[in-house]
Amino acid sequence: MSPAPETRVATPLNVPDSDALRFLPEGPMAMVGDGKLSWVGIQHGADVTHGSINVLELATQANQSFDLPGRPGFAFQCQTPGKFVAGVERSLGIFDTNSGEWTPFCEGVDDDVTNTIINDGLAFEDNLIFGTKDLAFAEKKAGLYLYRGSDQKLIRLRDDQICSNGKMIRRDDAGNLFLIDIDSPTRTIVEYSLDVAAGTMGEPRVVLDLTNDPGVPDGAILTPDGTGIIVAIFHPGVAEHGETRLYDLASGELRIVWQTPGSPQNTCPALVPQEGKLKLIITTAVENFSSEDQAKCPTAGRLFVGETDYAADDSFERTVWPV
Repeated sequence: MSPAPETRVATPLNVPDSDALRFLPEGPMAMVGDGKLSWVGIQHGADVTHGSINVLELATQANQSFDLPGRPGFAFQCQTPGKFVAGVERSLGIFDTNSGEWTPFCEGVDDDVTNTIINDGLAFEDNLIFGTKDLAFAEKKAGLYLYRGSDQKLIRLRDDQICSNGKMIRRDDAGNLFLIDIDSPTRTIVEYSLDVAAGTMGEPRVVLDLTNDPGVPDGAILTPDGTGIIVAIFHPGVAEHGETRLYDLASGELRIVWQTPGSPQNTCPALVPQEGKLKLIITTAVENFSSEDQAKCPTAGRLFVGETDYAADDSFERTVWPV
């Protein structure tokens, strides 16, 4: 029998501090600088069709918010200070927080289907891998894409997802590349071999099966040593707490559960260096909650900080887009 997982309780921040920003925070990412991160507000309300990029200093909990012309799925800092590469609605582009200018460089995402927008993604080298989501969460029509930096080509890898979420890249000992991917409604986490040069990937292999879980896997990251996967669980409806979990990638064994008291809808995790340690940042959401639900879940929509056993050293890699 596997040992019981360790339980840790994450601490809520006072961020975000508005209903608009607490609606659907996702995509936290460590930035250059100690205790600094970005995150996206996907949309600022149930009927609102724009969102934001946010920059947060953990030490002071000072949060800067920059409105976008649409709904972002992801955003990563660029080499140029103040600029972010982002997926917004159905375009990839560069957003300048200094000027507020949005400059698309790739359009046509999901141009043969309706009612989808860009969702979660990752950047590695000069490539982007990202998915889209059906806004009705009903049809298998959302895409999984590779934007290949070598020739600026947009390649659709799949066209049958519903809500494409957590994305991770790993290499095996032989240097082969693999994509770990979540299509949330399937409640499974799968892995594909990935050939960037060819623009292809292999058949999916299930690495974690959560089909009997009441929650839905949302965003996810790998641990620094690549042996574990940290998954944010989106628990639909009211609950005393939410969960973000660490699983062993090889065995699927649950090792640690970080609880988020009063906020059941965990959306995405990130590891952020602060004062020599890697802090676990967890975004949570108000989305789908009535006012009565919100009263029962008073910290819904806030960011949480959890303690980890990981040291922040020079081996920790931050995502920086080469622009």
